[in-house]
Amino acid sequence: MDIKENISLKAYNTFGIDVCASKYAEVSSEEDLQHLLADGILKECPFVILGGGSNIVFVKDFDGIVVHPTNKGINIISENDNEAVVEAAAGETWSNLAWTMTRQGYYGLENLVEIPGCVGAAPIQNVGAYGREAKDVIKYVVAYEIATGTKKTFTNKECRFGYRNSIFKNELKDQYIVIAVGFALSKTMEVTTNYSALTSMLCDRNITSPTPLQIAECIADIRRQKLPDPKEIGSAGSFFKNPIVTHSQLEILKATYPNIVCYPSGEHYKLAAGWLIEQCGWKGRSLGKVGVYDKQALVLFNKGGCTGTEVVNIANAIVADVESKFGVQLEKEAIII
Repeated sequence: MDIKENISLKAYNTFGIDVCASKYAEVSSEEDLQHLLADGILKECPFVILGGGSNIVFVKDFDGIVVHPTNKGINIISENDNEAVVEAAAGETWSNLAWTMTRQGYYGLENLVEIPGCVGAAPIQNVGAYGREAKDVIKYVVAYEIATGTKKTFTNKECRFGYRNSIFKNELKDQYIVIAVGFALSKTMEVTTNYSALTSMLCDRNITSPTPLQIAECIADIRRQKLPDPKEIGSAGSFFKNPIVTHSQLEILKATYPNIVCYPSGEHYKLAAGWLIEQCGWKGRSLGKVGVYDKQALVLFNKGGCTGTEVVNIANAIVADVESKFGVQLEKEAIII
């Protein structure tokens, strides 16, 4: 296993923060991962699994080993008249998987195109957008236990998915490395179009029975209108989670803020974090070399040469202002290291 030393991570995180890792290893195959685990280095020093680096903020050099999965592959494992089971390697680009299967006419990933990052991170974070989440289509997750090197397949239920959450962020945090993910994709029309911007765009385009590709194309256009291109502007995408409140909490907030933006979420409600941040006057503002995107207040971006500390400082200021104004605690979606 080729382990490099003192590697810059600027090109490996979408915020473009210039820090170094004392050790760095690429995992380009399952055999590479097996060798890395057998080496025992992950038991000896701190480590971080870094896929697309789209949900991470480094505040300092990382004194440990960065493991970067680069294994690729998208394979149809089984198929019948109604469904296909597709397995993708952890290092596969998420958006490539979503577009590939969508263009082939399979339903399930069309709302999730253009999400930056890699497949291996999807079940850990339970990525989601525009009314869909990865958990809706994940059938199983294949991972290796770091302590023993044992390979295990987790069913969807065993992953204990929640809103931007899973067992891999809780009970099994830092205990497993994902090597592949299996998805159950429908071959019959099963669409989620209740997101208002998507509904409006489909209507404008006179599409009443959308194909997966038509939905994906609409989603891609919506994202371009609201979110910065990570190839041009450094960011970590949506920096905060939408806070979840009870019906009684929502009613209290509505008494003072009748126009508060919210969405049903089971027996609870999600508040639009971007709306809360905007009401606090942060949309379009900056602090140091970090700005709040003027088209979507959920997004913090690198104005050029920012540090991770500057990102954390503005994030903390936003959290404090939202809590002061609304009594609601924002939780960072981005991981701070």
